[in-house]
Amino acid sequence: MAVGKATRDLRNGQVQDLPETFWYTAKRRLLGPPIVNADLREQRLSKKLALGVLSPDGISSSAYGTEEILIELMPIFGLAAFWIILPMTGVVLFVMLLVVLSYREVVMVYTRAGGSYVVARENFGPRIAQVAAVALLIDYVVTVAVQVAAGTAAVASAMPAIGPYSTPISIGIILLMCFGNLRGIREAGKVFALPTYLFTVSVVLMITVGLVREFTTGLPQQDVLAKSAGYIHVGGDISALGMFAVVYALMKAFANGGSSLTGIEAVSNAVSAFKPPEGINARRVLVTEGVILGTLVAGISWLAHITHAAPHTLGYPTVIAQEANVVFGSAGHFMFFIVQAATALILYTGGNTSFNGFPFLTSFVAEDSFLPRWMTKRGQRLVFSNGIIVLTIASVTLMAVVGSNVNSLVPFYAIGVFTAFSMAGFGMAKYHHTHKEQGWHRKLVINFSSGVLTSIVVVIFAWVKFTEGAWLVVILFPVLVFVLIRLNREYRAEATVLENIGERRASGVAPPQPNYTRRVVIVFVDDFDLSTIAAIRYAKSLRPTTLRAVHFVIDTDQAERLRAAWLPDPAISLEFIDCPDRRLTRAAVELASHETEAAGTQVTAILPRRSFSPLLGRLLHDRTADKIAGVVSRVPNAAATIIPFDVQARIGYLQQRQADGTRPMPAAVPASATNQQDAGQQDSVPQDTGQQGAGRRGAASEAVADVQRDVPEPLPGAGSYDRPSPSSGMDRIGDLRQPGRAAVEGRVRVVEIRAVKHNTVLAVEVSDSTGDLTALFYGRSRIPGLMCGGKVRLRGQVGIKNGEPVMINPAYELLIPGTEKGTH
Repeated sequence: MAVGKATRDLRNGQVQDLPETFWYTAKRRLLGPPIVNADLREQRLSKKLALGVLSPDGISSSAYGTEEILIELMPIFGLAAFWIILPMTGVVLFVMLLVVLSYREVVMVYTRAGGSYVVARENFGPRIAQVAAVALLIDYVVTVAVQVAAGTAAVASAMPAIGPYSTPISIGIILLMCFGNLRGIREAGKVFALPTYLFTVSVVLMITVGLVREFTTGLPQQDVLAKSAGYIHVGGDISALGMFAVVYALMKAFANGGSSLTGIEAVSNAVSAFKPPEGINARRVLVTEGVILGTLVAGISWLAHITHAAPHTLGYPTVIAQEANVVFGSAGHFMFFIVQAATALILYTGGNTSFNGFPFLTSFVAEDSFLPRWMTKRGQRLVFSNGIIVLTIASVTLMAVVGSNVNSLVPFYAIGVFTAFSMAGFGMAKYHHTHKEQGWHRKLVINFSSGVLTSIVVVIFAWVKFTEGAWLVVILFPVLVFVLIRLNREYRAEATVLENIGERRASGVAPPQPNYTRRVVIVFVDDFDLSTIAAIRYAKSLRPTTLRAVHFVIDTDQAERLRAAWLPDPAISLEFIDCPDRRLTRAAVELASHETEAAGTQVTAILPRRSFSPLLGRLLHDRTADKIAGVVSRVPNAAATIIPFDVQARIGYLQQRQADGTRPMPAAVPASATNQQDAGQQDSVPQDTGQQGAGRRGAASEAVADVQRDVPEPLPGAGSYDRPSPSSGMDRIGDLRQPGRAAVEGRVRVVEIRAVKHNTVLAVEVSDSTGDLTALFYGRSRIPGLMCGGKVRLRGQVGIKNGEPVMINPAYELLIPGTEKGTH
C-alpha cells in the first residue's frame, strides 16, 4: 500500500511525476521549499524571551508618544508646552496603568491566543465580538504603517540625506517584512528579542545621564524660536484663546499621547506561547512591560521639558534624537547613533509583530465563519500567507496615500487600539459579574473602570481627530462589522443546508459486496455533511470493487473533528493520508497512479463541488475540486467525476419555507459529490476488509513487485521527509520477508479507521527508505499523538500478508518532539 511512491508507467517501467506549474515553481524558488506539517511546533517562551519578543510594539511607542503630544501643544501654548507636557504625560500614564491592570485579569483567565477578541466572544457572543475583531484588524494595519514610519524617521534623524525618500523607503521595508514572513521567519528567537533590550538599555542610559547632568552641570536648552531650525510653529498667545480652544487643544494632545499605549495587548494575544504556568508568567511579563514603558515615556517627557526638544515639520530629527544629541553631546556622538539604531530596530520589529498577530487573528475570525475560510489556510512555509498578503496590501496602500509621517498616521490609530481595550475591559467585567470568583468585586471595578475610561478616549479621539483622518475609521468601522456579520450569515445558511443530521442517518451508505473486478472508486472527503453523503451514494451506484473514502491531512485539528463526526456510523472506512507539502493535486495523482498500477484496474475519483452564489461563492470558497479533477484526468485508466451540490438553491428554498411558516424540506440529495473545495484536502487509502481487501492488496502487490524488481533501492524519496532512513539498531522494513519479531522506525503515511463487526480497527501505514509496513490496532479508533506525518517506532511480531509485512497491536513509541512520548 505504498501510496507515496512516484507515478509509474507500467508500459515502459519509467517513473513519472506530476510536473510543477510555473507559479508553484516560482513560489518554491522565491519562498523556499515547503515546510512539512510535522515541523509546525509552538516554541514555549521563557519570561525573559517573551518580554523581548512580545514587547517591541508596546515599548517602541515611547519613541514617538512625547513628540505627538508636543505637536498639538506647541502651536497653542508655545514654550509653556514644555511644562504642560509633564501633567499630560501623567494622565497618559494613569490610563496605561488602568489598562495594564485590566489585562492582568485577561491573561489569567484566557490562556489561549486571541486577546480582546476572545474576551468579547466568550462574554458577549460572536457577533458583538466582531467589534473587537474590526478594532484589532484596523490596529494591526495602522501599527505597521506607524511603526515603520517612525523607524524610518529614526534613521533619517541620523542620516538626514534619506529624509526626502522616507515614503518609498518605508514601503520597501513593509514589502521586505512581507517577503520575510512569507518565507516563515519565526519571532520566537533571541534575534527578535535583542532590539527590545538594546532600546530599553540605551534609552534608560540616556535618561540617567540626562538626569545626572541636569542636577550637576545642567543641560543646555534648544532655541525652538529660531526661524531657520525647522521646528513646528510655536504659538503662545494663550490669553487670546477661549476656554473651549484651550480644552480642545489639551484633548488633542491627550489623544496623540494615547499612541504611547499601543501594543500593550500583544502579551494577551500570545499567552498560550508561554511556559507553564502560562497565566502567571504572562502577567509578570505584562507588568514588566508596563513598568518599562511608563519609565521610558516619563523619562523622555522629562528630558523634553528640560532640553526643549521639539518636533520638526519634516518629522526628523525626532524628539528622542534631539534629546540624545543634547544629553551625550559632541563627545558622546557614538551613543547618539546607538540610540538611533536601537530606536529604528525596535520600531521595525514592532511593526513586524503585526505580521504575526494579524494573520492569526484573521484565522480565528475565519474559523468562527466571519471571514472567508481561505484565511485559515497555511501556505508554502506553514504561515497564514493570505493574511500576510492582505495586511501588506492594506498597510502599503495607507502608507502610499498618507505618506511616511507618524503625525499624519496617528489619526487612524487610537480608535482601533482603545476600542479593543474597551471590549477587553467590559468583557472581563461581565466575566467577573457572572462567575463571582474570589475577589471579584475589586476585579470588576478595575475592568469596568478601564472599559469606561478607554471608551471615553475613543470618543475624544473620534471628535478631535475627525477632520484629520479619523472620519475614515469612523465610517469604515461599522461597515466592516456589518460585512463580517453578513459573511457569517451566508456561512450559517450554507451550514443549515449541509448539516441535516436526519439525512445523514437515512442515507444508507454501506458499500455493496465486491465482485472482484478491479473497479476502484475513491471519494474525497473534507467534511461529514450532505455533500459527502451524496457523493458516497453516487459512488455506490457505480458498483465498484473497492470503495474508498479518503481524507488528506493538511490540518490535524480538522482531521480529528472529521474522525469524531465519522465514527458514530462507520459504514465505510475513512482513510487519513498525510499530505506534508499540502499539494493536494500531487497527492491525488500519486494515489490514482498507485491504484492503476494493477493491470485491468479502472479508477474513478468522485469530486463533489458545492455550487454557491456566483459572487459570494467565489469569495468564500476556492476551486480545489476543479484543480484535482484536471490533474487526475491525465492519469491513464483514471477518470474524475465532478458532481455539483447546489447549496445556493437549497438556501433559497429553505428561506422560502421558513418565511411561509412551513417545515423545511428534508434535504433529499440526488447523486452529488463530496466537498473538496473549502479546505482542499483529500486523497486515499483503501477499504481493506475481509476478502475484498485481500484481493485488492494481492493484485496491487503483485503488480508493484513486478515493476520494482528492476528498480534499485532505495525507494523514491528515500532519506527525505517522506521516507526517513532507519536509525541504527532498527530493522529495515524492506528486509522483512518472513514472520518473526522486529523493531522498525518510520514516518506515518496513512491512518485508516476500518469497521469490523461492530468494532473498529486502526490501520497505520509506516514507511522508511526501504519499504512500507502496516500496523493494526484492534479495538482502537485513535491513538493520541499518532497521526499522519508523525514519526513512530514499532516493536512486535511481524506477519506477512499478500507479500507485505503486518504487525498486530505492536508496542509503539512516538518520536516527534511536542507530542506525548513513551512506549505503549
